[in-house]
Amino acid sequence: MKKIELLAPAGDLEKLKIAVDYGADAVYLGGEMFGLRAGARNFSLEDMRAGVEYAHGKGRKVHLTVNIFAHNEDMNSLDDYLRQVGEIPFDAFIVSDPGVICALKEAVPGAEIHLSTQANTTNYRSAAFWHSQGVKRVVLARELSLAEIREIREKTPGSLELEAFIHGAMCISYSGRCLLSNFMTERDANRGLCAHPCRYKYQLVEEKRPGEYYPIEEDGRGSYIFNSKDLCMIAHIPDLIGAGLASVKIEGRMKSIFYVAAVVGAYRRAIDAWYADPEHYREDPAWFGELAKVSNRRFTTGFYYGRPDHTDQNYETSSYYRDYDFIGLIKDYDPASGLALVEQRNKICLGDQVEVFGPGTDFFTQSVGVLLNQDREPISSAPHPQQMVYIKMEQPVSENFMVRRRK
Repeated sequence: MKKIELLAPAGDLEKLKIAVDYGADAVYLGGEMFGLRAGARNFSLEDMRAGVEYAHGKGRKVHLTVNIFAHNEDMNSLDDYLRQVGEIPFDAFIVSDPGVICALKEAVPGAEIHLSTQANTTNYRSAAFWHSQGVKRVVLARELSLAEIREIREKTPGSLELEAFIHGAMCISYSGRCLLSNFMTERDANRGLCAHPCRYKYQLVEEKRPGEYYPIEEDGRGSYIFNSKDLCMIAHIPDLIGAGLASVKIEGRMKSIFYVAAVVGAYRRAIDAWYADPEHYREDPAWFGELAKVSNRRFTTGFYYGRPDHTDQNYETSSYYRDYDFIGLIKDYDPASGLALVEQRNKICLGDQVEVFGPGTDFFTQSVGVLLNQDREPISSAPHPQQMVYIKMEQPVSENFMVRRRK
């Protein structure tokens, strides 16, 4: 049995390396043009080459997103861009626009093409059509149930791969094809510039009473009627594998390295546990526990088990729940002294209780008993992020381990 692929987001080169180190089989990234996450730092051509080299060196794959819905003016530079990225050995290109697919075939003959979820593929005839046009994999619409996915798998050629999102933010609009941002802010969500108006707070105004605002209330803070909970399928790994998916995808190119590490690590362990012993597979509560420590809008299984009811929306707030602070990334470790060099991302103080975790390991808890500055002088606190500090570790660690603290 071919193992299902765990596909992780890579918003920049650092996140790519974290995703690979924490267990992703493949990563997807965007360049500085023609992707749907213009707000992410994204990749220059130089970073793309470095990222592909790093991932390939560890036996992992890299997919490039070119998934905007292109306008005529985009075509002027699209061909040149595709020829440039075509010289980099990407494993696949994620596209949604038929015109971009045609341009890709001309610029990069033989390129493996994956159809983006933006194309709204919701039935087996559409999936088969795209396969007939040279698409190797279809990223299915988020609005499908597991039963619908199984039927698509049964009624399409075995050479067509199916992929689906299993974790991360959900869009109020059908597979992300939203016009709110374009209408309200002139920022086109389908060209990578979404202003996320679904997270805004709305009130009701009656036509003949201008200036009289009526809150659409769930509580005193108002209501966020377009706001969805985050998708989470960590408790349903057997169902995902049983549906015939070739790849399961984590959303989050604009999220932090802490998010990438925790989420990829949890799903890696869950997937590996199923393949190690499918008959006796049991969900480990620690996997969900890891996900809950990352900022989230509470969790839902989306459409996988049928149409969600109203409890799967989040009317209360557009804010994330953040129970943990990300303290820093370990860059070096000296086993003799037990000192770890930490690239600080948040305030840290002597005596803080912290959790330390890394790829494929359980976290451990310790007190910060020794805190040194970069010159190895004792300090009582390091209030400013992006400094380098030394923390004495009570257990061995290595590069790219992370330190977090409960709020």
